[in-house]
Amino acid sequence: MAKATTDHQQIRRWAEGHGGKPAVVKGTGDDGPGLGILRITFPDAPNSDTGAMDSISWDDFFEQFEASKLALLYDDDSRFNKIVGRDTVDRREHGDHDASRHDRR
Repeated sequence: MAKATTDHQQIRRWAEGHGGKPAVVKGTGDDGPGLGILRITFPDAPNSDTGAMDSISWDDFFEQFEASKLALLYDDDSRFNKIVGRDTVDRREHGDHDASRHDRR
C-alpha cells in the first residue's frame, strides 16, 4: 500500500535509495511560474523516460514542491511514486479513495 509524505528528507532518502533523481517534464514550465511538472526519474531503470525530462537540483525540486503544495505517494518496496496535491492526500485520508489532483474543487 502506498504511503504519503511531504517530508523532504524522507522523499530524498526514498528516491535516492531506489536510484531516483529530481526532474521536470520538458516543455511544461515555459508558460508560467515554476519549473514545470515535477517527477522523480530513475535513469538506470529499464524503459526509463529520462529523455522527456530535465534534471533539476533537489533544492529546486523542493522549492516548487512546497510552492505547489504537493505530496509524494510512494511504496517502500518498489519504484512506484506519484506526486499529488496535498488536498488529494487529505481527501484520501478521509475515505475518498477516488480523489485525484485533477478533480480539485
